[in-house]
Amino acid sequence: MNALRNNCQAKLVAFDLDGTLLDSVPDLTKAVQATMAELNLPEYKQDVVRGWIGNGAQLLIKRALAGDMQGDVPADIFEKAYPIFLDNYAKYLYCESALYKGVKSTLSLLKEEGVLLACITNKPEKFTLPLLEQMGLNQFFDKVACGDTFDEKKPHPMPLLQVAAELNVLPSESIMVGDSVNDIKAAQAAGFYSICVDYGYCGDYDVHQLGADIVISHFSDINQLFQQAG
Repeated sequence: MNALRNNCQAKLVAFDLDGTLLDSVPDLTKAVQATMAELNLPEYKQDVVRGWIGNGAQLLIKRALAGDMQGDVPADIFEKAYPIFLDNYAKYLYCESALYKGVKSTLSLLKEEGVLLACITNKPEKFTLPLLEQMGLNQFFDKVACGDTFDEKKPHPMPLLQVAAELNVLPSESIMVGDSVNDIKAAQAAGFYSICVDYGYCGDYDVHQLGADIVISHFSDINQLFQQAG
């Protein structure tokens, strides 16, 4: 907890979306299942799909096609399946997705404290913006950066550095909150302080081995970090 006080005077907090702010597994599962059904391929239950999430939609559908974490499938099969998956995900985008406990109250408190907030996700804009609006989160963010906003996406540091620059904040004054190796690698490369949540989609990684500055188990723990750093 003291690490935040010692290492970062936060003016900006950026958040990943899936697995950090909201649980999108139910709707991603529906999209995967519908895609597999259209291709006459085996379908998978939600607990299996959950283990494949965390490294982007392309790898998710590759893993579903292969039936394993490696996701090694021929390019022609992927190129046929991926557009079908995107169409299906658009249909199920916010049927059962839900915010994690404490998200809105925590964001509200940070806004009241004058902290700039951003959402930095690898999810394409056509899914991100409607989802944020549907979940009532768009009001909180000073900047939203999606997977197709910049030339690079996480784990590349570009999205984080661009967002900080646009909001006139130094990387040393910024925090990245996420659930996956992409978030933590991007934060480290950008010079952001990093907070990893342990309830999200980390794939086959151990969140405690990703090198984050702090690992938390509840979203509202962020409030405690700021209170102790104050």
